[in-house]
Amino acid sequence: MSNSAGGVPVLTVTTQAVDDIRPLIPLVDPRHPLVFIRRGQGIAGLGEALRLEFRGPDRMREAADTWRRVAAAARVTDELGIPGTGLVALGAFAFADDSTATSVLIVPSVVIGRRDGVSWITRVDCDSALPAATPAGAEFRLGLRPGSLDAAGYTSAVESALQHLRAHELSKVVLARDLVGHLPDGADLRLIVAELALGYPDCWTFAVDGLIGSSPETLVRADHGTVTARVLAGSAARGVDALSDQDAAARLATSTKDLDEHHFALESLMTSLRPHARTLIASELPFTLKLPNLWHLASDIEGTLTDGSSSLDLIAALHPTAAVAGTPTSSALALIAELEPFDRGRYAGPVGWVGADGDGEWAVALRSAQVDDSGDITAWAGAGIVADSDPEKELAETRMKFRPIVEAFG
Repeated sequence: MSNSAGGVPVLTVTTQAVDDIRPLIPLVDPRHPLVFIRRGQGIAGLGEALRLEFRGPDRMREAADTWRRVAAAARVTDELGIPGTGLVALGAFAFADDSTATSVLIVPSVVIGRRDGVSWITRVDCDSALPAATPAGAEFRLGLRPGSLDAAGYTSAVESALQHLRAHELSKVVLARDLVGHLPDGADLRLIVAELALGYPDCWTFAVDGLIGSSPETLVRADHGTVTARVLAGSAARGVDALSDQDAAARLATSTKDLDEHHFALESLMTSLRPHARTLIASELPFTLKLPNLWHLASDIEGTLTDGSSSLDLIAALHPTAAVAGTPTSSALALIAELEPFDRGRYAGPVGWVGADGDGEWAVALRSAQVDDSGDITAWAGAGIVADSDPEKELAETRMKFRPIVEAFG
């Protein structure tokens, strides 16, 4: 790293095409993997050329402003110029304004990527060789147990939320519960990342600063002036055979409770995007999205950016959506703080990557767990609560949503 310019470091960045690389996960650090992939495509990183940390209510806006200065000062040679090449940072942001969890942007020393049949390596302030795959560590299995909010505590919290909902104090609130565990010494976290990527190929599989998961929900993607997003709200368990599976999807698609929950989430995101984009288009009705463990109601949104916002500016505008907080946002956040006896950390916050031009891809950190430096694990799962919710059914929904992480670790 060379001298700073305007208070930020001057990074020297070089991207070169390489022969096809697959898979990416065996190339990363076993204890500190850096990955953001879907369907075998995306980026993986090694080392930290630059680490930027943020806290508080302006964490994402500060990140956007700082990143603009870092990108402007960088010396970039990029022979490809496709999404994910050149200067990039992987990031994960805390859910709550007052969270004790640090929000981070990490510029890896080496980035390896694949997209649309093209593979590349990016080096930042180094001349490292293309990393070689290293053997996976010993397999391990561990159980996750209830954390601060057990099953009985969760249904009690839902019952309390229903009193507020039926008093028309708010329309929806998303309540989560937690599971905890501890890694064995020397555990190779790439095994978890690979398990999630293999089991949930259509989700964003991520590992950023100990936050590991596979999210089905795209918070926002910015690409050369086009903005896209995917809203997920409303879910149902998969059936045990083809017939019952289709029945489950049909019931979800016609469920008043789930359609209402989805409508709140879609309107929340559209309202937040409108100041930044024009010609926003969303399907008239949500579609059913099939995942290995769940059906979801989903809506895709697309528009044209009009104000030069970066993907970091957009996550600052969009977070938290009604899909992870509720409606209205301020009332939902206050109730979450009252009823959840834990800090969500980075759960349900934005996780993804940003490039030098501000474009990037960000998911909502769902189906995820945080692994800290001591090996402690905390996983979270939540459900959207509306006035006609049933506490036991909402508890069952969290069990379904825990399944990817529980099975990956266990």
